[in-house]
Amino acid sequence: MIEEGSKSSKATVEKRQLFMEMRAQNFDVIRLSTYRTACKLRFVQKRCNLHLVDVWNMIEAFRDNGLSTLDHNAEINVSRLETILSSIFYQLNKRLPTTHQINVEQSIGLLLNFMVATYDSEGHGKLTVFSVKSMLATMCGGKIVDKLRYIFSQISDSSGTMVFAKFDQFLREVLKLPTAVFEGPSFGYTEHSVRTCFPQQKKILLNTFLDVMMADPPPQCLVWLPLMHRLANVENVFHPVECSYCRSESMMGFRYRCQQCHGYQLCQNCFWRGHASGPHSNQHQMKEHSSWKSPAKKLSHAISKSLGCVPIGEPPHPVFPEAAERPQDLAHPASTLESPSRLDEEHRLIARYAARLAAEQCPPTDLSFSFDANKQQRQLIAELENKNREILQEIQRLRLEHEQASQPTPEKAQQNPTLLAELRLLRHRKDELEKRMSALQESRRELMVQLEGLMRLLKAQTGGSPHSSPSHSASCTMPMPIRSTSAGSTPTHTPQDCLAGVGDDVLDAFSQGVPRNLRNDLLVAADSITNTMSSLVKELHSGTEMVYEEYTRKWCFDFKCCLSDGDSFSGLPDLERLLNVPLCLHLINNTNKTPV
Repeated sequence: MIEEGSKSSKATVEKRQLFMEMRAQNFDVIRLSTYRTACKLRFVQKRCNLHLVDVWNMIEAFRDNGLSTLDHNAEINVSRLETILSSIFYQLNKRLPTTHQINVEQSIGLLLNFMVATYDSEGHGKLTVFSVKSMLATMCGGKIVDKLRYIFSQISDSSGTMVFAKFDQFLREVLKLPTAVFEGPSFGYTEHSVRTCFPQQKKILLNTFLDVMMADPPPQCLVWLPLMHRLANVENVFHPVECSYCRSESMMGFRYRCQQCHGYQLCQNCFWRGHASGPHSNQHQMKEHSSWKSPAKKLSHAISKSLGCVPIGEPPHPVFPEAAERPQDLAHPASTLESPSRLDEEHRLIARYAARLAAEQCPPTDLSFSFDANKQQRQLIAELENKNREILQEIQRLRLEHEQASQPTPEKAQQNPTLLAELRLLRHRKDELEKRMSALQESRRELMVQLEGLMRLLKAQTGGSPHSSPSHSASCTMPMPIRSTSAGSTPTHTPQDCLAGVGDDVLDAFSQGVPRNLRNDLLVAADSITNTMSSLVKELHSGTEMVYEEYTRKWCFDFKCCLSDGDSFSGLPDLERLLNVPLCLHLINNTNKTPV
């Protein structure tokens, strides 16, 4: 008993689940009953995933489950209804891509509970075939004209004329849908519903039926049906217009424009709830727009319409043949094959439809030509796509080769140890040469400073009187060389920077002409010193002439030998000693003490 009670309570919750979800959407705040009913039924349609099932797929499901051979008043139990719904949704999942699969069990449960609550309120556990067909054909997806054509085929006789009793039965079944969503007072069934749709009792054919059902406005009892299809068509329509009430910068769905207030427009949520602001009133006539047209497009359309380039009115549906197709008796298929006249009639009917289709479409020659052109275009597109794919692969290959060549990997470097050893030796040699160049530049600068002092001393001695006192020459001191602490660093100065601090005579000697080699410059300077000292010796006392001349020659010889060592300046201390000749001259003069 406890288990049965729990199962019954669970079934009750499942039956009420769809209605509780619908109440949570707060559709009851919509002011107009037509929009309120259409929104509720659209919610049920989407929640049960019926909007994904086309009307032609639904008709095929009826045929596969044997409903086409049953009488309209025949009854089916709930278990068979569940089987029919299962086949519909499982076939739907086969058609949908894997990323858009639906929950079949949930959809079956929601729709089954809704249909049982709508058409079996007394709890008999059975539904008629006509109620199942009417409900599923009305609530499934697809065009409204296709739905109405199928409904007319169910309520018409063999001559293609509507039977009013069957149409009354259809209204009785289809108007249970608004009642199920608590809109019965507005769109419930009455005995006069048929006369409100077709006031004059006359012969109603397919085109007349479509004209009445798709008219603007449609019959009052079914006004929610075309509105539900318009809601489905405008769910994703965007209007770049600001709402005059809620001030939202854009609208989705319907757009309503007041015919009295200039530029006053409302979104569908504000209009459905009866919002108004400023001079606008809810009593004003509003025009519903299901699309957005720019002002330029409106102007061009108005000009084309005024010039007669655009038809003023288009039929709401295509015109169908008045002579209805004779349906086959699927309950007794053998009876249709008994009479040859029946077969001939069907063959003529097929031939007539084939001729009509050929007339409506392009001629056969043009059709074959268009097929050939489309085939050639597809082949050309396929060839271009293949070439594009090959070009992209070649570009990718060249890019990879370039990256591998420009950035050698450690594996390649490890495969060439000889190359790595040569690189290390070259870098070591480069560092040694840079250090050596820095030392040479510093030594050159110091040598230039010492030569400047020597040349000053020689000029002072040669420019003075031969009877001048030796103490005068002793007063000329030799400037000491300035050593730099950055001798081992990488040189960043120019050759002119190396002569900084020397006198004008040395700068003049090295600034003339093209820059020369340091060794050649020093050799020329040594020769000049030799000549000058030789002339100086001649003026000295005869007692010291031979000694000083021999010392001078020895000094010049040593100086040249020092300069001749081109590999390195390892004799730089001796060079500094030799450059202190003025000190030797001073000592010689002080030793002789003999006036010249």
